[in-house]
Order: sequence, then C-alpha cells, then structure tokens
Amino acid sequence: SKKIHAEAHLKITVKKGKPAQTKTQSVILLMCEDEKKLSGEAAAVDNKTGGLVKEMLKSTDFTGKALQTAVLYAGKNAPFRRILLAGLGKKNELTAEKIRQTVAKAVRHLRELKVGQAAVAPEWNLLPGQKNTLVASMVEGARLGLYKYLPYKTQEKDDRAEMPRLEIICDPADYTLAAAEARKANIIADAVCFARDLVSAPGNEMTPSILARQARKIADGKKLSCSVLGKAKLKSLGMNALLAVAAGSHEPPQLIILEYKGAKKSAPPVVLAGKGLTFDAGGISLKAAEKMDEMKMDMAGAAAVMAVAHAATRLGLAVNLVCLIPATENMPGGGALKPGDIVRSYSGNTIEIINTDAEGRLILADALAYASRYKPAAVIDIATLTGACIVALGEEVIGMLGTDDALKAGIKKASEAAGELLWELPLWDMYSEMIKSDIADVKNTGGRPAGTITAAAFLNKFTGDYPWVHLDIAGPAWATKDRPYTPKGASGAGVRLLIEYLKNIQAK
Repeated sequence: SKKIHAEAHLKITVKKGKPAQTKTQSVILLMCEDEKKLSGEAAAVDNKTGGLVKEMLKSTDFTGKALQTAVLYAGKNAPFRRILLAGLGKKNELTAEKIRQTVAKAVRHLRELKVGQAAVAPEWNLLPGQKNTLVASMVEGARLGLYKYLPYKTQEKDDRAEMPRLEIICDPADYTLAAAEARKANIIADAVCFARDLVSAPGNEMTPSILARQARKIADGKKLSCSVLGKAKLKSLGMNALLAVAAGSHEPPQLIILEYKGAKKSAPPVVLAGKGLTFDAGGISLKAAEKMDEMKMDMAGAAAVMAVAHAATRLGLAVNLVCLIPATENMPGGGALKPGDIVRSYSGNTIEIINTDAEGRLILADALAYASRYKPAAVIDIATLTGACIVALGEEVIGMLGTDDALKAGIKKASEAAGELLWELPLWDMYSEMIKSDIADVKNTGGRPAGTITAAAFLNKFTGDYPWVHLDIAGPAWATKDRPYTPKGASGAGVRLLIEYLKNIQAK
C-alpha cells in the first residue's frame, strides 16, 4: 500500500566539518535564554556575518526563550545564506525533551520559508556527558516535527514545502559516535512515522486484513516472523471474546503474531499486546456521531507494537519479543454482540456484556490470556482503552496500571527518557468488586466512576501470574492540536517509550 510510507522525506546525515564553513541554505544555532556571550560554533558563525548574531542578542527581539525562533540573512561573505536562531530556554532547566522540541520548531520554521536544506552543530556543553542523548534528541525532534500524512491530498501539491536535508556537522573526533547515534535515532523516528501512518489511514484503507498485510511486510523472515490466525482458527482456540466483538462486521477478525528473536532461545520473551480496533462504531451501544470519524485511530496500540517490533529488528536489540495484535472492527449489525449477552473467553472466564462499546478490553482479554503460552518475562499491553483516562489525565499523558513494581519502575524510567508523559493509577482490590457480575464471572464495565481503573481491573482477570503493565494511550494517541514535534493527528504514542524500555532491559 502506497499509503504507508514509513521512511519520511527528511534525510538526516552526519558530516565532518564546521557550521561556519558549511555551504547550506541555513545554519541553525541553538541558544539558551539570555546568552549574551557567544562561544564555540555560534561565535564562528557570528564572525562570518560581521557580528549579526551579537547585534540580535543585544536587542530584545530574540532572547532565547523556549521555542522562540528568529531568522537572520547572512550576507555575501558567508557560505550559508541564513541563520536560524532557536531558543532553548534557561540553561539550568535544559533537558533532552526541550532539545527535541526546539529542533522540531526550528526545522518547521525553515519549512515554512521553503528552505530545502540546513546544517546544525551539536553543542556538547548543552547536555554535558550525554553526547549520545544530544544527537538522538536532535534527530528525533527534526524527523518527528516535520511529519505530514498527505497520501490522499491531490490538490495544492505545489504548496507542499518539503525540507529534504538536514546535516549534523561535527568535529572528526566525534563523527563515529554522532553517525552511529543518528542512524539509531533515524530508525526510531522511522518507527514512529510508520505507526503514525498506520493510525492516520482511514478505516476503509486499514481493515484487520490490511493491518495483517502490513505486519507480514515488516517481517523479514529471519529475526522477525509473522503469523496470522483467522476466524476459523480463532474459533477452534475458543477466542470468543475477540470473535464476539467482530460479529457485527463484514471484515474478518485477525490475531496477528509477530515474533522477534534477538536474544538466546532460552531467554523468556517480553510480550507486547496492542489493541487493534481498526474502526470502532461502538457496536449496538452506538457511539455519538460527533467525532466518530476519529475512531479509525482505535488501533493506535496495535500500530505502536508493530512499529516497536520493526524497530527492534532494525536496531538488532538483544531481547526476545512477541507482539500480539487482536484486530477487528466493532460494528452494529444483525449478528452483532448485544448488551446482556454472555461470552466465554479464551481463558474460560465468562463475561457479561453490559456495554458493547467497552470492546477493547474484550479483545485484549483473549490476547492477554494467550500470552501465557510464551512463558513471558513480562507482558505490556497498550491501548486507546478509555475516554475516562482523558478525563483523568488530559490529552498528553499515558495512564499506567499494573501488578509488578519493578516492571512499572522500568517503564516509568523509559518514559522520562523518551519524553512521553506517564502517570500511575492505583489498582486496589475494591476496583475488582466494581466489575463483578451477578450471573457471570465478570462484567465488561463497572460504569462511569474510575472507568480507566475498572477497565484495567477487568484486564487483570486475564493476565495470569506474569508481571503485567497496562498503558492507556486514549489521550496522547491522537493530538487535537499541533505540538512541537507532534503535528495534529496520529502521534505514534508509546513507540519511543517501549523501544527505550527494551533498550534498557537488553543493557541489563
């Protein structure tokens, strides 16, 4: 499918040299707030222009405040045409996340000016002792900030400014490190863009079968293998919760299984389970018409785990990984699941259906129970599960619940490094009481109070005794407004967080 274009247009390369001597359309200078004295590359660039940068800093037009940008035209004596000043905020508050955001803002500003190429130098003193992190943050910020999903735009093609080239310029002594880090960061950015593409695709172009086709496409047959269980196989296995959600749709359900072998055979795998609702109308408990179009993004969890498997393979991570993606639509129809029905799940637990729009937890219930087959070291599920999570934490924060403190701590550490905000909610026993059914083992919703937590309590009934964490990405999976490196629309939430987590556990 031409609609999935994982390799975004911008190419980021690392080159030996000095920005002040680089022939390019624009040099980007990252400046801290109230930086009056220029040093290093900034001073050299300033000298080439006869002190233009110093002049600008003397005025109040540019102060280096976070995300502030300004453009200077360099004049005839410089090999570069313009200088883009990009503000990082206060030096003592600088983080990798702020660098990601600032670089994204800078390249987006240049794209608006229809600048086709730019050069930037990593100023190592910005993050002392963290050269790898600095390069990775610059690459990720630029790549993710310039993302656009445009395969269906047939008009105004000439107005689409692209920025095809960004060069990171560094001393020969740092070249090997910077080039290696940029290569890895480009792979991670590819993965996020791939997830964004999958989520952005409309429901008619991203059915369960098409999602399975995309999974087969990324499987290289060596380290990453793909198998897909269709309707007949799901029936014989007793995956009746997944089948029940699919019953109202003409699109057949799929259980997509990706297996990555990066460690020795005996090492137990990490299992990632991603909710794959390629379109969610709510079933018989039909959703409101307003914003139902956005429900094409209800497979953002599935997209994230697929992207992570793809990145793990390309990065050669030393872990074993299994990705389980239950994929289906949730539609009203003559055969659809009804409120009041009782379903016997793959685990044997019976589920009373209170609301057919609480369907993500039903398909994940079967996937999480199936995960036990792999004797996993840990299981992490990721899902756009509850609107209640947006009410609790807002649109930019992932909700985390789970049963294992060490696993939760590892994911929290990864979230801080990736700049993906996360907050833990409690999973006390009283929440399990709220989903007890009078006539079955469990009911699929406990009502409005604590909706995110009771959804996780429901999932917990199917997780066996392995360490388990649930990530609710209902808020951050879809950006309702532009953010520095997350353009409006599909965000690829969870991809960088999970890759960071896997990198950390392989390091152990």
